Amino acid sequence: MREVSVTVIRDEVEKLCISANKLLPSDLVAKIKTCYECERNNTAKSVLSDIIQNIDAAKEMDIPICQDTGMAVVFLKIGQDVHFIDGSLYEAINEGVRNGYTSGMLRKSVVSDPLNRVNTDDNTPAIIHTEIVDGDKVEITVAPKGFGSENMSKVIMLTPSAGREGVIDAVVNVVKTAASNPCPPMVIGVGIGGDFEQCALLSKKALCRNAAVRNCNLFYKELEEEILEKINQLNIGPQGFGGDTTALYVNIETAPTHIAGLPVAVNIGCHVTRHQKIII
Repeated sequence: MREVSVTVIRDEVEKLCISANKLLPSDLVAKIKTCYECERNNTAKSVLSDIIQNIDAAKEMDIPICQDTGMAVVFLKIGQDVHFIDGSLYEAINEGVRNGYTSGMLRKSVVSDPLNRVNTDDNTPAIIHTEIVDGDKVEITVAPKGFGSENMSKVIMLTPSAGREGVIDAVVNVVKTAASNPCPPMVIGVGIGGDFEQCALLSKKALCRNAAVRNCNLFYKELEEEILEKINQLNIGPQGFGGDTTALYVNIETAPTHIAGLPVAVNIGCHVTRHQKIII
């Protein structure tokens, strides 16, 4: 049994909130630069150039890449041989978010009630997902999620008869409807299977996968590539000005499901799809 103080979790969450908002993952930056080189539309190429300059400027000036610094989504993979000490794990995570958004001077965008709309003034509570795994390590991923893209996301409860083509059509139609609203070029996280809530969680996790890593299952790898191709034929382009680069990549995650169902979730990320990870 390994003891881990929740104060360590708090401090790491604070740092991850700040770094995730100021530094895009290197794989995503590389993908944007590759798309810039390949883009044939001059206006789209110019917009991608502006996006790259913005990423570089945020790093140079030590400021957030986007003014919407998101709702803090925290994924925890907790080894079953870990015992937390010195307080409540969830309270420590929220304190880390509170400290990060305050000391990092990040915009605080969380309201305490969905209809009464009173700002909590510290960007808490965070959305926290926990998973128990083997071992004695704790993996923390902080993925601040802006709502320009989140608002364009969908869960579609297909029937099994929809099949592969039905999934493709569903994902492409979500992107087509979203158009310029999610600040393209987009990252598309797709969850297939499970039930209503699990497919949504899968799609959020999919956004955190490395841009250069395709699904390990050949069937779903080819599906990712086909969906990406069809999305990039929509001519929405960077910031909606047209072009070849509507989406940067498509990540699919799957789970077993019921014989009567084919749940599909599409979680759209903007070109500032942020996430940072640490293993303790």
